[in-house]
Amino acid sequence: MGFVDEFRAFNRFYTRRIGLLQGSLPGGDLPLPMARVLYEIAKAEAAPTAAELTRKLSMDKAHTSRVLTRLSARGLIAKHATDGRRFALSLTPTGRSVFDALDRASARQVEDLLSDANSDDRLRLTRAFSDIRATLGEAGGETVLRPLTPGDVGWIVHRQGLLYHREYAWDWSFEALVARILADFVDNFDPAREAGWVADRGGAVLGSVFLMKSDDPAVGKLRLLYVEPQARGEGLGARLVDAALARAREIGHGAIILWTNDILAAARQIYLAKGFQLIDEAPHRSFGADLVGQTWRLELGS
Repeated sequence: MGFVDEFRAFNRFYTRRIGLLQGSLPGGDLPLPMARVLYEIAKAEAAPTAAELTRKLSMDKAHTSRVLTRLSARGLIAKHATDGRRFALSLTPTGRSVFDALDRASARQVEDLLSDANSDDRLRLTRAFSDIRATLGEAGGETVLRPLTPGDVGWIVHRQGLLYHREYAWDWSFEALVARILADFVDNFDPAREAGWVADRGGAVLGSVFLMKSDDPAVGKLRLLYVEPQARGEGLGARLVDAALARAREIGHGAIILWTNDILAAARQIYLAKGFQLIDEAPHRSFGADLVGQTWRLELGS
């Protein structure tokens, strides 16, 4: 079965499992379009207009108008003039009661569907949902930087090995190097001098960076910075580097060094923007490729 067939098969499976083929959603008698419009009005930070709902839901303008007319006829929404041509929409007390019933029923339905799913299953689903949304062009909420938790180290080894192979054709010796670096980090972890951060959005790991000790107690190492493809262009790499630099200053490091390869242009732009200076470079043969290794250093000052 090809990708398109798999995608369509999943859509058929999911719409059946959550009852979208029924005449209405659980908890009420509203069909899906009316329930979805009611949801958007209820959850909007500011009362939306019909045009804003049409854009957000990618609905036909005439269809939106018909849905709003039906909701208004049932006393679920009210219109409020904001100027001579625009009307903001809000829920009436009856509309709020109907929405609350639908919302509770939907939450119960999801809990019932996941009643046999353990915490690991739920985390995998959360990550998959986040990946799907990001791949199809919608970010899944706020991205936070958090400390490492069990499972992160193995995941980072896997993702870096896979991504650098896909993007630069590096062989699995790079994955082995990442595994050795992180195994040493875990085995000899010094919380007074070291730290790691994971970029997390809705349970999905979108990137990471590490501050590690060096042979010189006054100098820290920035290592293994990476950002998942779907999160690039959001400034996430810079946020991760900033977190490491802030911790280095708290520790009292006088400088930070890092080693990279000149082919990693996006990372190099981040280092340049933060004030790192190139202090050494040399060609080498690693990971099945001819590369130019570079050492960069940032003086942190007082």
